[in-house]
Amino acid sequence: MASYSSLTDLIPVQSQLDYALEDATTPQEKESLVKQYLEKLDDREDLKIPDFEKGLQWLNTGAPLSLRTELSGKVVVLDFFTYCCINCMHILPDLRQLEQQHSVEDGLVVVGVHSAKFPNERVLENVQSAVLRYDITHPVVNDAEARLWTELDVSCWPTLVLLGPRGNLLFSLVGEAERQRLALFAGVALRHYGARGLLRGHGVGVRLFRDSLPPSVLSFPGKVALDPAGKTLAIADTGHHRVLLVASTGQVLHSIGGPQSGWRDGDLSEAQFNSPQGVAIKGQVVYVADTENHLIRKIDLSVGKVTTLAGVGVQGTDKEGGGTGLEQPISSPWDVTLGTAGGEEDNVLWIAMAGTHQIWALFLDDGKLPKGSTSARGTCVRFAGSGSEENRNNAYPHKAGFAQPSGVAPAPATPWSCLFVADSESSTVRSLALTDGAVKHVVGGERDPLNLFAFGDVDGKGVDVKLQHPLGVAWDPNSSLLYVADSYNHKIKVVDPKTKQCRTVAGTGEPGGTLGPGFSESSFNEPGGLCVGAGGKLLYVADTNNHLVKVLDLQTQTVSVFPVLPAAVDGPAEVDSGARKLPKLPKSTPVVEMPLLTVSPGQTVNLELRLSLPDGTKLTEEVSSFWSIMAEGNDWLLDSQVISGDITDLSRSHAIRISVPATAASTNPTLTLNAWVYCCQLQGGACMMRAVSFKQALQIDPTSRQDLVSVTLARAL
Repeated sequence: MASYSSLTDLIPVQSQLDYALEDATTPQEKESLVKQYLEKLDDREDLKIPDFEKGLQWLNTGAPLSLRTELSGKVVVLDFFTYCCINCMHILPDLRQLEQQHSVEDGLVVVGVHSAKFPNERVLENVQSAVLRYDITHPVVNDAEARLWTELDVSCWPTLVLLGPRGNLLFSLVGEAERQRLALFAGVALRHYGARGLLRGHGVGVRLFRDSLPPSVLSFPGKVALDPAGKTLAIADTGHHRVLLVASTGQVLHSIGGPQSGWRDGDLSEAQFNSPQGVAIKGQVVYVADTENHLIRKIDLSVGKVTTLAGVGVQGTDKEGGGTGLEQPISSPWDVTLGTAGGEEDNVLWIAMAGTHQIWALFLDDGKLPKGSTSARGTCVRFAGSGSEENRNNAYPHKAGFAQPSGVAPAPATPWSCLFVADSESSTVRSLALTDGAVKHVVGGERDPLNLFAFGDVDGKGVDVKLQHPLGVAWDPNSSLLYVADSYNHKIKVVDPKTKQCRTVAGTGEPGGTLGPGFSESSFNEPGGLCVGAGGKLLYVADTNNHLVKVLDLQTQTVSVFPVLPAAVDGPAEVDSGARKLPKLPKSTPVVEMPLLTVSPGQTVNLELRLSLPDGTKLTEEVSSFWSIMAEGNDWLLDSQVISGDITDLSRSHAIRISVPATAASTNPTLTLNAWVYCCQLQGGACMMRAVSFKQALQIDPTSRQDLVSVTLARAL
């Protein structure tokens, strides 16, 4: 059996180089040291590592890769990561820059080795979503059981391991902020082995997973926020790098940013974002956590402008703050919410600063933090968190520790007077007092502040509760209840902070897109954010990996899809023979299979569409409902016929007539009639979209002689 090495064998060798590089002052001296180091390694026959285990699942490749074949003759960068980890996200720009400098043909290949922390992260479909969400374009292997991680003695995320052209260990880099050393190591290795003729320029069969997917209206929506009047929903359409402002009917009022990522202020039509997450809306102003730009942005609809309020456009390492506006670097802001601190109402923007594991404050007007000095307008400063990644509660806010806080919700009224925090990596919900800054435990996790592996899916009380990477919280002041997006458990939960009781509201615990019939039968896929609407009667949920916003009616215990309609639909005629852009049917759309219908060439099929709305709802007046018909693979059947029409009145049936061509051969085509119905509650509550799909199989028989044959397509939505 072959003998392999691990990082334990490499570290004593590389440590000598690391010490020497600390003393080197010029680029030439550093390159010389690395070259000498590689020459010494070339004399060694050990430091080889085992190949990828057979049977592993691969993404962004046409076939599995091997260190002995496809990756032989390459300098390989193994990126050991887990997709929940903010530090792992932070090195993705470093890897992209390296890949732009050195191509596969130059001899460099980056391979992501996904080694999960949470059980949910072992599932291939969830890793696929992460690869899409973070725009990873290099090959990724799902090492769900962390076999290679274990073989190499990797100890933390992220860890980069550089291999030589014969699959031998060259370097390892642990943690963030290693861009320069990564570029140095990879560049010298490519030149060194290229000069020796050991590199090969062949491709490795990269095939991007994203190219196989259809477009969607939303892409990984991260957060949602409702304006105080309850009329406008702000959606962070994270994967499309934009912010949508949507009316309660689903009509898009403003689309700002996208489709490409970038940082640009100015007119609404010109502005750009980079994977925005948190949004907060009040009146004509929307505040945005522009996460991957490391910025806080402001959308002012009254003047039609987007401006930057804080951040410098690159990841910061400052854990104290105190700078003003564009002078203050920040790191991966994940959520924002308005609040009050020693001044006028809503004079501060609270920020879940995931990148430094802290809660920060951006003063929109002069104010003062609890037990702090006065801060002038524009000041961006730490409120709580030491910056160490911990689950540490403390009466002193700067001594407390958070672990990637990803959601914040204010509960300013007494007796609460706090911010609730979804602390994702500790799998807890915490409170941060607005009176004195004390950080306290609410539910989840465990008592050891250094144990960030106390996760699960258990309802109960206090520390007995187990969550799995919660990303969002929403406070309902009417009921004094806190709703939690328990993201990796694919559930929505509710916490009573007075008793610290936590229970599941909706979700099966498995990823999916099913809508009901009730809360317990409905499923979600890593919901990332939520907000309360209609005086505590509704929850709006960013169902992130399903690319949807869903509405939970807490009174009827039903779940519906919130319609997002990119363009206004004017009142057209009853039918429209032209093609229209069709929205994607939800996965949970019921499919009604009709009995086989025998027809003859030249005969007319009359489809009577009869739909009924849920009780207590009406058709949405501002948005047209409609039907569309297709005959996939048999388009000749519908040539020159009406293939779509509006649904304006459900008190009567809609007659849809299809004439079978006189020249039709004896075949068995299938007609598919889909209907999209947009409706709102009569009392002005939630609006929703309901869909149904009818499949009518036909048997064309020249002996049939009826002039007209009718079929009723009926469904209660």
